[in-house]
Amino acid sequence: MEVVIVPDAKAGGELIAGAMAELLRHKPTALLGVATGSTPLPIYQALAAQVSSGAVEVSRARIAQLDEYVGLPAEHPESYRSVLRREVLEPLGIGMDAFMGPDGTAEDVRGACEAYDRALAEAGGVDLQLLGIGTDGHIGFNEPCSSLASRTRIKTLTEQTRIDNARFFDGDIGQVPHHVITQGIGTILEARHLVLLATGEGKADAVAATVEGPVAAVCPASALQLHPHATVVVDEGAASKLKFADYFRHTFANKPDWQGI
Repeated sequence: MEVVIVPDAKAGGELIAGAMAELLRHKPTALLGVATGSTPLPIYQALAAQVSSGAVEVSRARIAQLDEYVGLPAEHPESYRSVLRREVLEPLGIGMDAFMGPDGTAEDVRGACEAYDRALAEAGGVDLQLLGIGTDGHIGFNEPCSSLASRTRIKTLTEQTRIDNARFFDGDIGQVPHHVITQGIGTILEARHLVLLATGEGKADAVAATVEGPVAAVCPASALQLHPHATVVVDEGAASKLKFADYFRHTFANKPDWQGI
């Protein structure tokens, strides 16, 4: 696992967008796994700027969804499909025909989960998966004590998560679905490159547990330690509880430029 400490969220977004652009130059049809939330927005903005400047071509790129609400119509403005269309696909100029996601409205939710797992494999697998992290160490909607071998499946949202997400539903928790479909930790670990971005002191404990703690289901993100190519990008706030922060700074400052992240 490589840990990169950056000054702020904007710098983190530019660094990760640069890695995505480099991937697309070498593999124009790359399948990019994307996440929702405010944390990855600087990544998408930086990548869109590169596309606008002509620095990278994304017309053949493909986009894969990490998770989705169950029972929320795809056209609902807060379905993750709609959010990703607004925040990723449209700014990059990528059509919905290049988008993959689970069917959150399927009558057979278990079947929809299994179908999405198969679809990712049949598409050749995710080349680069973006991840955020919760204050409790969750990735996707894999809450603490999720199996580290879990596949795409239905999960029940905690009451706190529903309270947190109510801000996207006019402050009305009653509108927030109780269930989601999420890629499991085992599914996530099959991506060729995992890139986790964390910003702010509120994520410092989770980052420290992920990077320097034991691999344990109580901190789902710690499973990244098992991956052959995982990159954790953190700002100073999120890095504030890392014991080996100086080592991480030294190794990144002295790595070959051609190596990237």
